[in-house]
This record gives sequence, structure tokens and C-alpha cells, in this order.
Amino acid sequence: MQPDRTPLLSVENLKVHFPIRSGVFQRQMGAVKAVDGVSFSLGRGETLSLVGESGCGKSTTGLALMGLVKPTGGRVRFDGNEIEGFKRSALKSYRRRMQIVFQDPFSSLNPRQRVKDIIRAPLDIHAVGTRAERDARVAELMQRVGLRPDQADNFAHQFSGGQRQRIGIARALALNPDIIVCDEPVSALDVSVQAQILNLLSDLQRDLGVSYLSISHDLGVVEFISHRVAVMYLGKIVEIAPKKTIFSTPLHPYTELLMRSAPSRDPRKRHSFSASNYDIPSATRKPSGCPFHPRCPLATDICKSDEPELTLRAGEQFVACHHR
Repeated sequence: MQPDRTPLLSVENLKVHFPIRSGVFQRQMGAVKAVDGVSFSLGRGETLSLVGESGCGKSTTGLALMGLVKPTGGRVRFDGNEIEGFKRSALKSYRRRMQIVFQDPFSSLNPRQRVKDIIRAPLDIHAVGTRAERDARVAELMQRVGLRPDQADNFAHQFSGGQRQRIGIARALALNPDIIVCDEPVSALDVSVQAQILNLLSDLQRDLGVSYLSISHDLGVVEFISHRVAVMYLGKIVEIAPKKTIFSTPLHPYTELLMRSAPSRDPRKRHSFSASNYDIPSATRKPSGCPFHPRCPLATDICKSDEPELTLRAGEQFVACHHR
């Protein structure tokens, strides 16, 4: 089933800058521009994956959309309504429709709470139904994610890593959200367990119509779960396109580098890198012009002076590059 591309979530020029302070009076000496002008949309029942190297700003983007990190600038519209300044009053109703599954399936769960209390917490906070109805909902959610309801009185440490992530998914589903931010949801799991969790997420999307903003550096996971892919580099999106287009005909040199860096099961098909410099520039001192130009084999003088805009090149493929 194809997703509805009508934007459920629209992000325009999102920025998250962390100040660098120094001295006795803690004066601001600069800023880490973790997210520096990101724009994208997410449709109903769609999975958009943010990919890139560690430190590119993809996780910070997800946290900012959840209100867990305060944005420095930009606009976020959810179902046609603008989330103004992420005020506390607006966030409660917004979070009811947008939830998150964290990377670490253990540290994201309270070790002092029983599983039933962890999953029921969103229902308690939003005062959904009676206590009996909430308990029934917990049992339903545990069955849906592949856990036995008789395990509801257990603590998190009594479960395996994959089971803990199922608990996190059940908690995220408790309020029937429209969007779930999946922040590296399988990176801490064994490969065989990763497949189970990815299949679970796919089944939930098919049955419930939920949208995913998936954050990952694993291209295998991205290829399996995504409808569209947005490639991030130093806080900016440099290419965004449907999954098949990204994997078959990437246009941005950085996207090509990511594809070549993915390990191949066939030793005869090993790729070689073409980047001229493997050192990633600091987010506190970004290069002028195109942020990728110090590593790009196609870089020319215009790349060093002018920053390219994300422009439609062909079909639904947007690229920020002067030469593609």
C-alpha cells in the first residue's frame, strides 16, 4: 500500500544551535550548529529516513521535533497547525499524536517500574479512560508487539534487548499516535533480532497507518523500511528522494560516498572510496560554500564560495550540488 503524500508533518528551515561559552562570565564564543536549516515533509503512512554519518544532526532533528531539544529557529506544522515556539501547553496535545522510540532499549526504560506501568504511563499522563480500561489497553499492546500479557509484572532487566525494544514500541503506540520517531531503533540489537523488530514496525504501519521518521546510519535498515530517504551532512539535507532513486542513482557526491562505504557480502564487489579527504569538518567551524567541498572530488571554486540550494533535479529527487 502506497502512503498518502499529503503532508502530515512539515518542517521548514529547522535550526538547533548549541552555544559555546567560556570565561568567568560564560560569554558565548560561538555555536555548534547541529541542525542548520533542515526542511522536509512527511505524509500519512509514510516512512522518511534521515541518514548520514555520526554527528550530522539527524538525532538532534528528531529530538527537536519532539520538543526534547529546543529549536533555535524554523517552523513546524503538524496536520496543518503550526507548533508555535513549542510551548508547554501545545506540546502535550502534540506529543499525544507524535511519539518516539529511543536507540537504547534499556536506558530508555525505568528500571524501577514494572512493564505494565511503563506502557501505561502515557495513558496515565493524558488521563485516558478508567484504570481498568488502561490495564486492558496495556495487555492489548503487549500482545500486539509480541509480548505475553502475563509478563506485565516483570521489570525491564528481566527481558532481552529485543523484548525491551518491543516494550518501548508498545509505550509509543499507547496513545495511537500519527507519527513515531524511530531513533536508531535496532542499532543496539543482534542482527536476527533487528529483522524481527523491523518486521514488527512494518506490520504496525500496514495495520495502523502510522508514519515513521526513521533515523539510521545503517543503509540496509534504511533500504528495508523507507519510502523516501533524506541524506544529511553537517546539519543540512544534501539530497532527498524516493528510496529506489537514492539507491540506484544517487546524485550528490556525499550520497555516493555513503553508498560505497556500505559493506558488501560479495568480496568481488567491494567498493573504493573517492573522497579526497576523510576528515569531517567541525560543526563549530563549518567550511564556506558547500559544506562537503573539502572532501568532494568534484569541488571547484564556486563550491568553496557559494552554498548550493536544495533543488529539484529529476522526478522527486532534490539535490544540493552545483555540479549535479
